[in-house]
Amino acid sequence: MTAGRPPRVLIDATSVPADRGGVGRYVDGLLGALGKVCGSGVELAVVSLRTDLERYTRMLPGAEIIPAPAAVAHRPARLAWEQTGLPLLAQQVGAHVLHSPFYTCPLRAGCPVTVTVHDATFFTEPEHYDKSRRTFFRSAIKTSLRRADRVIVPSKATRDELIRLLDADPTRIDVAYHGVDHAAFHAPSEEEKARVRARLGLGNSSYVAFLGAKEPRKNVPNLIRGWARAVADRVDPPALVIAGGQGHDDDIDRAVAEVPSHLRLLRPGYLRYADLPGFLGGALVAAYPSYGEGFGLPILEAMACAAPVLTTPRLSLPEVGGDAVAYTSEDAEQIGTDLAALLDDEQRRLSLAKAGFDRAKEFTWESSAEVHIAAWSRARS
Repeated sequence: MTAGRPPRVLIDATSVPADRGGVGRYVDGLLGALGKVCGSGVELAVVSLRTDLERYTRMLPGAEIIPAPAAVAHRPARLAWEQTGLPLLAQQVGAHVLHSPFYTCPLRAGCPVTVTVHDATFFTEPEHYDKSRRTFFRSAIKTSLRRADRVIVPSKATRDELIRLLDADPTRIDVAYHGVDHAAFHAPSEEEKARVRARLGLGNSSYVAFLGAKEPRKNVPNLIRGWARAVADRVDPPALVIAGGQGHDDDIDRAVAEVPSHLRLLRPGYLRYADLPGFLGGALVAAYPSYGEGFGLPILEAMACAAPVLTTPRLSLPEVGGDAVAYTSEDAEQIGTDLAALLDDEQRRLSLAKAGFDRAKEFTWESSAEVHIAAWSRARS
């Protein structure tokens, strides 16, 4: 290893899903920023699914982009390859450090390893996960805390919970806040807002927006019940639009069945990436009453789109929202009360929209990339 030479880091991007959900936003944001700032700080190699080769080659013209075996597109095969093929690849590319961006890592990598642990909610909110998923991620987190040379987390709350619950070594944990792509997530034009309303069939109707996975932890059923409580007696009640992946929360269907027939609830599934600013920024309120997050990227993206945000003060969410969002609790009745208050106060919504938009500017992927580079340098030394 040449003294003073920047560390050569192999990033395993094979866990990025096609739908570009949370881990996809993180990896894409980080790699895009590394392409801008890593000239003197790190040498990059990235292994990715074959479907992402063009994306990352374009994003990182100075990096070595390596196609993973086709079989790793399937999770069991990917996890097996991570333990065998990935360490071999790290050796072949001369990696000084291997970065695993999604909880798991090789047990024997042949070089220092850094791992991103996105949240501790598998321990703090275990009832919101099915048994197999909870068991897998709890084991993965414990193993990574034990095996990795450094662990990267997206918030102080996540760091503190790992220390409190799992006796993690605080000297080996680095906090790297997520950023937001300010070109992709921006205050939308009236034309962008109108295009989304037309696509959703809303016409000129107002709406409350939710964007995220339909997992129990996201508290969508209580959002539905709270929204119905808040708008049922209004002359022109705003719709509720629940957008994003389908998830596995059966209680959502039960909550939908309770909605009065004169109210309008839409579940369009995934929206086009280009439509997200118009969707979020065009909402009366972007509501995200989660039971807890490792970071809270959906509220940051909504803030960047100049949407007034209603969320909960759980775990990391106050680190992201600060004083620039409105807070509620997790139960349906309080969500209804606080949502109604926001809907009735246009001035407060405008004030929150501006405050959130300004605060979102403080979160950049370039800052996150600098923390990652520092962590990789510490792992190498």
